[in-house]
Amino acid sequence: MAETLSKDEVLSIIRDNLGDILERDPEEIALGHSFVDDLGADSLALIELVESIEEEMREREFEFRIEDEDLPALKTVRDAVDYVCARLPS
Repeated sequence: MAETLSKDEVLSIIRDNLGDILERDPEEIALGHSFVDDLGADSLALIELVESIEEEMREREFEFRIEDEDLPALKTVRDAVDYVCARLPS
């Protein structure tokens, strides 16, 4: 079984993936940023983010999935970090 990830590691994963998808410097992406309002992400970018997070977690040997019905609640970077952290093994 894979070791668990810290909140900072999860934030880094999300920032790096989001930076690639939105063609932004990951260092400019903060916890409080709204995906849509602050970062200009559209629904396609958010789907790409979900897929990239799921893939990265699988590569790290975590059984992980972001459920479709949970997507509307993920409005900020912090929401995504909290969601991922809550579903990783402790």
